[in-house]
Amino acid sequence: MYVAVKGGEQAILSSYQLLDQQRRGDPSVPELSIAQIRQQMKLAVDRVMTEGSVFDPELAALAIKQACGDLVEAIFLLRAYRATLPRLGSTQPIDTGKMILDRRISATFKDLPGGQVLGPTYDYTQRLLDFSLLATGDHAQTTATPEPITAASTATAETTHEHISPRVIDLLNREGLIETHQAAQGDPAPFDLTRQPVRFPADRSTRLQNLARGDEGFLLAMAYSTQRGYANSHPFVGEIRLGSVEVELIPEELGFAISIGDIEITECQMINQFAGSKTEPPQFTRGYGLAFGHSERKAMAMSLVDRALRAAELGELVQSPAQMPEFVLSHSDSLEASGFVQHLKLPHYVDFQSELELVRKMRTAPVQGQTSTDDLEDKHA
Repeated sequence: MYVAVKGGEQAILSSYQLLDQQRRGDPSVPELSIAQIRQQMKLAVDRVMTEGSVFDPELAALAIKQACGDLVEAIFLLRAYRATLPRLGSTQPIDTGKMILDRRISATFKDLPGGQVLGPTYDYTQRLLDFSLLATGDHAQTTATPEPITAASTATAETTHEHISPRVIDLLNREGLIETHQAAQGDPAPFDLTRQPVRFPADRSTRLQNLARGDEGFLLAMAYSTQRGYANSHPFVGEIRLGSVEVELIPEELGFAISIGDIEITECQMINQFAGSKTEPPQFTRGYGLAFGHSERKAMAMSLVDRALRAAELGELVQSPAQMPEFVLSHSDSLEASGFVQHLKLPHYVDFQSELELVRKMRTAPVQGQTSTDDLEDKHA
């Protein structure tokens, strides 16, 4: 992202003070704490962590507060901080099949082993403003403290919060109706997009890294375009999972994996019909999305775009923007996009004066074959 500062020092310092005043707001209103942002603005925190590439709810909440709620600016702050951190090692691939579920739904199979787990979702709300939320603190209505509710409460009686449910994809795998992806020979380390710029052609692991860090709004628009006929795609949500997974690391001095903690993630497996090719039979293909925290819309959009970007490798005709890796990957990053757009606010006096002079000369220079106004007046006289 372009970062440039020009102008008088005193004006810049005054701008900082005005920004601090804007961030604080009315001093008579209690200041918003990091804990409040982390606990009560969870979905915003999760987005900042995902696109900032750092799983740290406290730092994401801090970035949101510092950025006055501007999530793109908060993502920039978190990524800038991330660049200062040393890399101590690489974790093992997480096993989402062992996820401790808070939410798990499928639009393809009604009766799932383990049941549908609705969990926390806006899917069934009426999208009407809840004016009772205006009443806070001492003015809030006094209600009895509800009993704790787990995600399992919305599922079948056999389901528990700790229950590990098989993936929907596994059900199709048993019949050989969906493509499978085997790890490459030797399982080489993936390309690290955080340390090297993307290069084309980009393999799928690089594309997925790029999409995970990509702007949610951009990916949502690209995903929407595929549903409107711009990628010949008819998707089904195979499964969306929200829950906690264990992160493991193999220290050199030990030589075996140890757990270093749990993280909350959202995973989406999108299923698409595939008519087959000269080498592959008709089957279902997959699009994949994964994001930190509760980020369903991001994971779904990511999985739709991932599938669209696989058009060439599946032998499909590439003719839509969402199917073009260079277009999607080069324009999906919110920091790059924001930098290029916002740098236009910076002084361009010299550039503009140069173009201004050029336009003036073009207007005064006679154009071949064109009669000037003076010539017309002379002829009329």
